[in-house]
Amino acid sequence: MRTAWRIAILIILSVLSLQLYFAARIAIMKVLDPQSTTFQRSEMARLVREQGQILWSQEWRPYDAISDNLKRAVIASEDGNFVDHCGVEWDALKNAWKKNNQAQARVEKIRQQAQERYDRSVARAKARGRAVPPPPTAATTAAPKIIGGSTITQQLAKNLFLSSERSLLRKGEEFIITFMLEGILGKERILGVYLNNVEWGEGVFGAQAASRHYVQVEASQLSAMQAARLAVMLPAPKRFEQQPRSGYIMSRSGVIAARMGGAELP
Repeated sequence: MRTAWRIAILIILSVLSLQLYFAARIAIMKVLDPQSTTFQRSEMARLVREQGQILWSQEWRPYDAISDNLKRAVIASEDGNFVDHCGVEWDALKNAWKKNNQAQARVEKIRQQAQERYDRSVARAKARGRAVPPPPTAATTAAPKIIGGSTITQQLAKNLFLSSERSLLRKGEEFIITFMLEGILGKERILGVYLNNVEWGEGVFGAQAASRHYVQVEASQLSAMQAARLAVMLPAPKRFEQQPRSGYIMSRSGVIAARMGGAELP
């Protein structure tokens, strides 16, 4: 029993030490810009493995040197209540959880129906002495699309320190870091760090790199429509960078541009 208590105490101390480490790193960010994030370092490693080189574009810009149009567009697109919440939108998380469960249930039903049809076809083939048909394809049994309910602060917490795995433990740590970011840095610094580090394509990170790459202007010079186009790309930048002027991006940009007037800046 004494050994078990010692192990429990060591685990608690280790967890507390990790939280103090994260808090110290965040406190430093009040005065020093982070050189890289955990997500960026993992992307660098992947590019080296797959391509043997790093094609990287990132250039830090102070908060005031980033167009207010982009700030409003990103808030309107990613986190409409950014200035009001404490870092987590509980209603959005609850809604995302509900939709993901519903999607999973639909996929499980499709899988079950496909398996039942396959079992019947196998039975018929055997009864008639014919070749057994192939099993259901991967497309038939594909996993459901995961819907997120993360705020800008949560996205920053994950990108700065955490892996991309999906688990309750990682999500719990994300909440803790999120509240640290909100309490130590404040909204304006959070948005500035986010805009300078968020991914906008393969090896394209931050507002300045995205502005130069997609619309050939400085981050400070983005128009409302240009900013809206960049904001629309954020949920899936690697996919959208293949066709940055696709019909979906252009139509969605109009929606975001219309919402920008109501997006409050910190």
